[in-house]
Amino acid sequence: MERLLQYVWKYKLYSEAELTTTEGIPVEVTDPGIPNTDAGPDFFNAKVRIGDKVWAGNVEIHHKSSDWQSHGHQHDPAYDNVILHVAEECDVPVFRTDGEAIPQVIMHIPQRVKENMDWLLSRDTLLPCGERIHEVEEVHLSAWMNALLGERLERKTNDILHLLDMYKDDWNEVFYIVLTRNFGFGTNSDAFEWLAKSLPFQYIRKQRCNALQIEALLFGQAGLLNEEIADPYYNSLQQEYLFLQKKYKLKPVDGFLFKKLRTRPVNFPHLRLAQLAAVWTNHDTLFSKILENNRVETLTTCFNVALPEYWDTHFHFRYPSPLKKKTIGISATNIVMINTVAPVLFAYGRKKNQPSFCNRALQLLEEIPPEHNSLITPFIRAGIPVKNAADTQALIQLRREYCEKKKCLYCRIGFRLIKTAKDIA
Repeated sequence: MERLLQYVWKYKLYSEAELTTTEGIPVEVTDPGIPNTDAGPDFFNAKVRIGDKVWAGNVEIHHKSSDWQSHGHQHDPAYDNVILHVAEECDVPVFRTDGEAIPQVIMHIPQRVKENMDWLLSRDTLLPCGERIHEVEEVHLSAWMNALLGERLERKTNDILHLLDMYKDDWNEVFYIVLTRNFGFGTNSDAFEWLAKSLPFQYIRKQRCNALQIEALLFGQAGLLNEEIADPYYNSLQQEYLFLQKKYKLKPVDGFLFKKLRTRPVNFPHLRLAQLAAVWTNHDTLFSKILENNRVETLTTCFNVALPEYWDTHFHFRYPSPLKKKTIGISATNIVMINTVAPVLFAYGRKKNQPSFCNRALQLLEEIPPEHNSLITPFIRAGIPVKNAADTQALIQLRREYCEKKKCLYCRIGFRLIKTAKDIA
């Protein structure tokens, strides 16, 4: 209830005509203040007129005014700058540490706002507001999509900058780790990242002229060369890895971390590792090429690489497959571009204070076709237009950070539906 009261205060969803102090003095809110998510009053730097006086300071909000005492605010100097105490029920007066009384105002939550909020939070569906999204005007929806895309890129940027701190500003190493992680394509992303962190990129680059040795490093370090298999190619990889492991003093990760069950053959970790090895065989300076090129077509060709012939008839060392070229494929390439190239470009622009790289990342996402997955489908069915990867990335952010966490109060779609407060059928 307190969160909803804060929400009503922040967005002025209350009836201004009814806003008076407990002593009957009219209250006019010029600025509700800045929400505070840390310790201390709920809103900083608010500006209100109480009667004929204008006050500037902090605002605290409770369900009952007696919560002020139960929370011990009367003994906490951090609350001495509170100029107004807002509560749905004022049952006691409240005071600063020096005993001075603080003005209080009773704020009621409009009934329709309560009903709309209850309707959103009580519905047990993937997209509670799905049948009402069409009520939100296009201008508001578009602005929210842009903000969501920004949030997602910021989150990925923070992850990349954290890696950059860990690896002493080595962009090539960080790009290698991020790319390797994304070759896990969700199911094996964590395992692929652990692999990359256990195998420094410098060792990959030292073997760049030898495709078999790069494969051996990746497969061996992934713990996928520990079986006895009567396969000449597999045995060659084993021998190469034993040599390289001793040379570089490597300790492999556990092979059981790489999931194969309920995974389509094209996503087997064996095939994805072979494709990743082919990328590094052809482009040991891939990060530089990403920085130098801004055309989607040019960047895509970096991942259009040929695998050794062995993989034309294999998805896995134990299981031969019908003859077919195992290219990375345009769909998988687009996912790599979305989750690796665009975020790294954006992070690079932020770190180097060069907005042109951030703009290139956004342009890249706008030129890549939209993704197709179960996270996005409910929004498409609800009528949200999806034109490109920028839109789908925004919707994934919406689904992960708002819908799944039931944060309708913080979603602009939820806000619009609550604010308009139409009758619920």
